[in-house]
Amino acid sequence: MRRIFWFRRDLRLQDNEALTRCAEAAISDGDSKVLGCFNFEQGTFETLSGIRQHSIVASLESLNNSMSGALQVLEGEAAEALARLSQRENVEIVHATESFDPAGILEQEQVAKSLAALGKKLVLEGSNYAVTPGAVVKPTDGSAYRVYTPFYKAWFEIGWPEPFKLPTKTNWVRASEAEIPRPTKPAQFKVRAGEQFALETFERFKKRALFDYSENRNRADLSGTSKLSHALAHGEIHPRTLLSDLRDTDGHNVFRKEIAWREFYADVLFRNPHTLNDYYVPRFSKMRYDTGQEADQKLERWKQGTTGFPMIDAGMRQLATEGWMHNRVRMIVASFLVKDLHLEWQLGADWFEKCLSDFDPASNSHGWQWTAGCGTDASPYYRVFNPVLQGYKFDPDGNYVRKYIPELSHLDGPEVHEPWLLVDGLINGYPEPMLDHSKERDESLRRLEEIKEK
Repeated sequence: MRRIFWFRRDLRLQDNEALTRCAEAAISDGDSKVLGCFNFEQGTFETLSGIRQHSIVASLESLNNSMSGALQVLEGEAAEALARLSQRENVEIVHATESFDPAGILEQEQVAKSLAALGKKLVLEGSNYAVTPGAVVKPTDGSAYRVYTPFYKAWFEIGWPEPFKLPTKTNWVRASEAEIPRPTKPAQFKVRAGEQFALETFERFKKRALFDYSENRNRADLSGTSKLSHALAHGEIHPRTLLSDLRDTDGHNVFRKEIAWREFYADVLFRNPHTLNDYYVPRFSKMRYDTGQEADQKLERWKQGTTGFPMIDAGMRQLATEGWMHNRVRMIVASFLVKDLHLEWQLGADWFEKCLSDFDPASNSHGWQWTAGCGTDASPYYRVFNPVLQGYKFDPDGNYVRKYIPELSHLDGPEVHEPWLLVDGLINGYPEPMLDHSKERDESLRRLEEIKEK
């Protein structure tokens, strides 16, 4: 009996539990045949930035090549598309990796219902995480952890299996020529992606920056991060693969904890699906946020990287040109949007979703809420990042700023973080700061007092 494997956010062949189980079942069937497919919706695809579109396409092209051109690409609503394919190919069972985010859960429920109406079955196995969301609970009462540190300890104790290996006897069936979607928007550079590239990136990271990761990961001017967030978001590599290679050293331990942050946020979203777009701490929905034409103009300056604060603008321009932003800078620009511009976090999260090639629903929503002070942070809101001091601390020589803001390239060293203090700092058209950070910080804390619980 030929089986269908539905690729979702797991665009790889190795260390893919659901795919391995599917292939093993196909071998047991006696024919080893697996039809691999991917589904997308054109309307949704066209709303993405050019970088995001090209990232998805590059990942699909790599997957298709690894399958010798056998990937079947479907377009339309997933439930209908998979039902049609299973009918046409006379397949009884569709295998897939289980999703735990709200959109993924809804999608797989609809697919299962559509297949069941035809007398067919959807088999969901594995996840995109080392530890399945919902599995980490307090030993005392079985409830969820609301704070990261105890979650990490329990998560680490549960552990994970060794990476899964795809059987060599897997026989990919070509249903028709792959019609991978074509980007409708340009990208600023040729995107490289795929499983093999992800594995090579990990090997380079281990040699380049893993040992010093605990010290350098926050430096925006250094190549101190893994550059694997895109691969994890598209499922080109599984966190199990990364974790299986880590040892007990400072750099390795901190990298393991960063992986656990991703899994913590997935757990929080799974248990609180409303927090994809709503507040984890409800009272923050009552805070005064700015709206109207002036607020819209502020938002646009933030998006375009013309706020007059170099560290903010460098980050936003990096996002626009690369579809990626250094994680420390993500926190800085998020704090600025919520606590200096007094705009709701959802506006920033929506922009990140459109632009980030490594977009992950749980990490995006809860990363934003953590910085906005309405999420899982144990000491929320009072942390207001000073965009100037953050620049001095995490870009001490100004190299990050100069890379993305050519109007400031004539300035040397750290003076680039306060160009308005220099005689020639703004001669190339860079704007003055759009606000006084100290005043807006005080205003933000005043608004917090208004919603404090008595």
